[in-house]
Amino acid sequence: MALTNRVAGVLASINAAFLGLGSAVSAQPIGDLEIVGRPVPGGLNFQPAATELARDIHWLDGFLLIIITVITLFVTGLLLWCAVRYNSKVNKTPARFTHNTSIEITWTVVPIVILVFIGAFSLPILFKQQEIPAADVTIKATGYQWYWGYEYPQHELSYEAFMLQRDELEEYGYAQEDYLLATDMAMVVPVNKTIVVQVTGADVIHSWTIPAFGVKQDGIPGRLAELWFKADREGVYFGQCSELCGKDHAYMPIVVKVVSEEAYAAWLADTIEVFGGIAPAQTNVQLAAN
Repeated sequence: MALTNRVAGVLASINAAFLGLGSAVSAQPIGDLEIVGRPVPGGLNFQPAATELARDIHWLDGFLLIIITVITLFVTGLLLWCAVRYNSKVNKTPARFTHNTSIEITWTVVPIVILVFIGAFSLPILFKQQEIPAADVTIKATGYQWYWGYEYPQHELSYEAFMLQRDELEEYGYAQEDYLLATDMAMVVPVNKTIVVQVTGADVIHSWTIPAFGVKQDGIPGRLAELWFKADREGVYFGQCSELCGKDHAYMPIVVKVVSEEAYAAWLADTIEVFGGIAPAQTNVQLAAN
């Protein structure tokens, strides 16, 4: 791990020195952005939801928790009632029957009804995740051992993101508690826009996930999978590769910075100037009057 991190650090340093990045591009978007999607030591709940998808998942989790709690209390109560009512001291002469048609029908039909009821709420949420809408911004995320590469195909822009070492965090605007979470470059997206992320792997299976967005997608070499999100809150969000991908699997974090449209346009122009690419078209489109 230490050797790989040193190599990654050297590569990042070479890129920065060669391209003159400094903090102009790498750290520029963080500015006054709030770090929203950060894990909390000892935390018991989800990260704050920043997308409709995440809010749906959180609601479904609470909804299922209620159902599970009711079932658990019912079964526990039934077991206690049977233990008290039919123990050998109270029930000296036990019954000899082996079947009860009504009970057998009930314990078959009721679970089916419960599952259908749950499916009526969970399947629409699943379909919403899997039905990819038209994208405002399309980004390709490629997992490597052990870092992420990002491409903005509409602008022919690409770069890599490496995990920051402890002595680099302050330079990029992060705190020490962000160690193992922060990267030198981030995926930057505009707020309230539909983002489609195409995920793949360059070597082994990786998994791109941001908990606060409610998204997770495996990146499989030779295949291109998609996920989407629409973040409605500006901020910095952390994620990590969620598929065991080798010895440094735990050291390839993900950072997404959600910024205003103006800040995104400025970041895009600066980044294209450094890394190369196609600048956004500066054309004014006027709608014809009816």
